[in-house]
Amino acid sequence: MLVVGAGAVAERKIEALLRAGALPRIGAPRLSPALAARAEAGQVQWLAGSFQANWLDTDIWLVIAATDDAAINREVAAAAQSRRLFANVVDDAQLSAFHVPAVVERGPLQIAISSGGGAPMVARHVRRQIETLFDQAWGQLAELVSRKRGLIRERLPDLAARRRFFDRLVEGPVLDLLRRRQSVDAQCQLLQDLANEAPTPTGSVVLVGAGSGDPGLLTLNALRALNQADVILHDRLVSADVLQLARRDADYIEVGKSAQGHSTAQDYIHALMLEHARAGKRVVRLKGGDAFVFGRGGEELQFLRAHGIAYEVVPGITAALACAAYAGIPLTHRDHAQQLRLVTAHCKNSLDTLDWSTLAQARQTLVFYMGVSALAQIRAQLLEAGLPASTPFALVENGSRSSQRVVSGQLRNLAETARQHQVQSPALLIVGDVAALADELHWFGAAPLHANPVVSSLSAKTLASTLADAA
Repeated sequence: MLVVGAGAVAERKIEALLRAGALPRIGAPRLSPALAARAEAGQVQWLAGSFQANWLDTDIWLVIAATDDAAINREVAAAAQSRRLFANVVDDAQLSAFHVPAVVERGPLQIAISSGGGAPMVARHVRRQIETLFDQAWGQLAELVSRKRGLIRERLPDLAARRRFFDRLVEGPVLDLLRRRQSVDAQCQLLQDLANEAPTPTGSVVLVGAGSGDPGLLTLNALRALNQADVILHDRLVSADVLQLARRDADYIEVGKSAQGHSTAQDYIHALMLEHARAGKRVVRLKGGDAFVFGRGGEELQFLRAHGIAYEVVPGITAALACAAYAGIPLTHRDHAQQLRLVTAHCKNSLDTLDWSTLAQARQTLVFYMGVSALAQIRAQLLEAGLPASTPFALVENGSRSSQRVVSGQLRNLAETARQHQVQSPALLIVGDVAALADELHWFGAAPLHANPVVSSLSAKTLASTLADAA
């Protein structure tokens, strides 16, 4: 096959041909350094000079015109048509006898998306969507099935029976085993499924971190799990935007926890996971942030392992990372903080167990989860441990969501400032010199709010007295 041209577009086409196992010929007056290196290595053949129609008179059967000269591209297309050769002219659907699709490659499994050459950007967008649904495990599955094809046909000569088997195969545990890089177990599972006429449904649980609320922060593995779920057990703080990306016909069960009001007992969550997994369902345990950062993910895995339930974990972007980033606060900084501490302030007992003298050390960043109801206690403990009252803080409410607010100030005014602005959960507290950078580096939503200067300098009692005198 022949590529006419040696610019950036031609390089991309040649790379695709090389990945497909071709030995391209390049027709061009000169080569870029990258293509020259490939020619020297024998990976491509160079036909030096301007396009000549007789280049097509050898064993060429496919031509790509990728020059920046429309006249030359038309000449290439006409020469190819006269010889009944397949020709593609980049960005010119009318002159092309074939179109190059956008391709999702997963080993031997390849999915091509074409717009007929008229809207390649649309095809590339669709490819990105499909790539989120089909990970590398699908390519490994295709390779495994290919190796066992003869055995499968021998064991299941009836076409309808083979189709039922493949339906069970892609819905069963083999794919999950391949995702966990357990190829031997995946092969054994395939053989076991092949030996069983009616295998018992095997359920599983995936712990998925939903991040802080912005659905754009979900990982590809999280999207895949949500689209394959039969049952979704989700926390109260998982955003509606994230849930909208999940499989529409899944069963949604809220199992939220709250410092105030109704909370779902952890034992009940365990029971739900066990019930649905044993019924052969694919269960997603969807948690705000990350399952392993104050999310009880470890407890849930211990329970699943104790009951013989298969599981996997999809990490999420924890609130400390997401909220700080969306507030413009670097959690570490060479000039301000060389340590980062993540702390839970869920209840009074958890505050009493903390090493406050360590938390009050200089040149570090403190991030308190679930601390909105304990801001006064946190301030008192830090001040008592020696942290300066002038230490900056930032409260990030609904971090990364459209309703995000950032409230900042000095530690001495933490509780009062939060009350002034009626900060509500979910909100993350960041304490340390880096918190002051929110004013300078904010980029998402409105600029940070600050304490009312009158209230910040006067106690509530003094303010009331002043107002009374003024009256």
